[in-house]
Amino acid sequence: MKHLIIYTQKELQQLTRTRQQEIKIGEEVVCIADQENWEQELSKSDCEFVLLGIPEDIGVRANYGRGGAHTAWKPALESFINQQSNVFLTGKNICVLGHVFVDDLMDKANDLNPKTKQDMLQLRTLVSEIDSRVSTIISKIIACKKTPIIIGGGHNNAYPIIKGCQLALDQKINVINCDPHSDFRPLEGRHSGNGFSYAHSENYLEKYAVFCLHEQYNTSQVLKDFDKQKDDLYYSSYEDIFVRESKQFGTALQQTISYVKQNGCGVELDLDAITNVPSSAKTSSGISPVQARQYVYQCGKQLNSLYLHIAEGAPILSHIKADNKTGKLIAYLISDFIKGRTEKND
Repeated sequence: MKHLIIYTQKELQQLTRTRQQEIKIGEEVVCIADQENWEQELSKSDCEFVLLGIPEDIGVRANYGRGGAHTAWKPALESFINQQSNVFLTGKNICVLGHVFVDDLMDKANDLNPKTKQDMLQLRTLVSEIDSRVSTIISKIIACKKTPIIIGGGHNNAYPIIKGCQLALDQKINVINCDPHSDFRPLEGRHSGNGFSYAHSENYLEKYAVFCLHEQYNTSQVLKDFDKQKDDLYYSSYEDIFVRESKQFGTALQQTISYVKQNGCGVELDLDAITNVPSSAKTSSGISPVQARQYVYQCGKQLNSLYLHIAEGAPILSHIKADNKTGKLIAYLISDFIKGRTEKND
């Protein structure tokens, strides 16, 4: 497929640090051997989960954010496959498919200045091209009856992921999103801040729930939209849980899950939500890594989850050096989601 870079078993072996008398997840994961007919091979395989990277940050830059989200995929993959394979989690149920090819679009974006109106319009046009590539690949994975786990890139990719699910299933889906921001900004051209508003307006998204939304980092209009459309839109605020303490974390999470539980549901996590994790909008007041892990685990266990999307992580931000802990955190999150889903199936 033109815009899908499929990884070989040899490439995964080179990333896996083997050790005598140990088995790493990377030694057991499924890789696609017949790249020309990858859909047929994936459909026939016994794996349930499919790892896919999106190494881009164009959507973030098209939303006046800081670049770096293209750097999350590789360290996350390496951290994940170098975990131990054991009784709690093995790689046998997981396919490492590869990543979406966006190098050509990234090269074009690097020559653009988001501070100028014309260049900003071009950045948003490039995001629409990413949308097309991602939605096509996601629809094929869902059609194979697999659960994609998508890592890397800005939160703009929520839109094509939701669209890909809808196209494959021929029905609207629900989505839960742990995020300080609703990403429900106006339809002003595609960027990382309006993935869900676009998906909702184009009838790909049924019910949308935001968990731990930050009250002062969402526009007045967005909050009015949520208040007017309570049948479709819901949020629980960070301040209700951690500042006013009018709700406990577990209670608020359960209420948010219940809102989207009646339908197939996408699971979204913006790493902006976690305190001091390098991202395009790093926060000094967010949830803890443990709470993020609880979130993805409970979503995997309780929901009819169609996918997991971890967005906005930026181990190498454009203005600071690399942070290697981010890849390991993402690996934990992937593992927790898979464990939750596995327990649900058991």
